[in-house]
Amino acid sequence: MHELSVCQALVEQAELIARERQASVTRLILQIGPLSGVESELLRRAFPLASAGTCCEGAALEILAAPVTVYCPDCMVTSEVAANKLLCPECGNWRTSLASGDEMVLQTVELETRAANGNESTGQR
Repeated sequence: MHELSVCQALVEQAELIARERQASVTRLILQIGPLSGVESELLRRAFPLASAGTCCEGAALEILAAPVTVYCPDCMVTSEVAANKLLCPECGNWRTSLASGDEMVLQTVELETRAANGNESTGQR
C-alpha cells in the first residue's frame, strides 16, 4: 500500500514543523488531485498507522479535492475538465497540457502549543 509510505512522509514533514515550534499537530489539510495516483480513502485509513507514536497521533486529516485543469495553446485558456476528458472545452483541442490535478499539497499544519503560563494555544502554518 503506497499510501502508507505517503502518510509516513507526510508525518515526517509535519513533525519537522511541530518540532521547530515545540508543538503537537492537531490537524493536517491536504489538497489531492484525482490524477495524483493517491487514493484519498486509503490515505485516510493509513494515517492513524503512520502517525502512531508521533506528535501527529490523534490529529485530524482533512483532504480537499483539487480540480483537474488543462491549458489549451490554441485558445490560450486554462479550463476545468473531467479527469478522463482532457480536451479543451472551448475549442475541442486534444493537444492540451495538464495545469493541475496531479498534485498532492500539504496546505495547512495546525499546531497546539503550550504557552509559558501553561495554557494551551493553537496556531497554524
